[in-house]
Amino acid sequence: MSLTLAIIKPDAVGSGKAGKVLAHLEGAGFTVHAMRLARLNKAQAGAFYAVHEGRPFYEELVEFMMSGPVIPMVLEADNAVAKLRETIGATDPAEAAEGTVRKLYAESKGRNAIHASDSDENAALEIDFFFSNYDRLGL
Repeated sequence: MSLTLAIIKPDAVGSGKAGKVLAHLEGAGFTVHAMRLARLNKAQAGAFYAVHEGRPFYEELVEFMMSGPVIPMVLEADNAVAKLRETIGATDPAEAAEGTVRKLYAESKGRNAIHASDSDENAALEIDFFFSNYDRLGL
């Protein structure tokens, strides 16, 4: 079993789809070990997405992630990073496979409902960004 980080983004939270996204993740076999409702400020959103700094979409992404509440969560499953990325689908919902989170709940490539870590190394860093060891139930 391994861990990964997911963030239900402001579009999904604001449109009332967070519960459906969470149910989808649990239905796919993920166990939630930590979860919170948060509101990112510019410094936090910028730091979290610092890997994208300098890319054309960086400022828009930071502004979007500040636009409303988000729900970061630590998820556990076998091969959690790869399994979550498969479960959520392609960044662009038009290209996402049927039945994936983004195909079902995303509005667009920019408002795509959910963030998922892209590697085990980044998952560890991203989990530490939002959660202390104390916050992680049963770990």
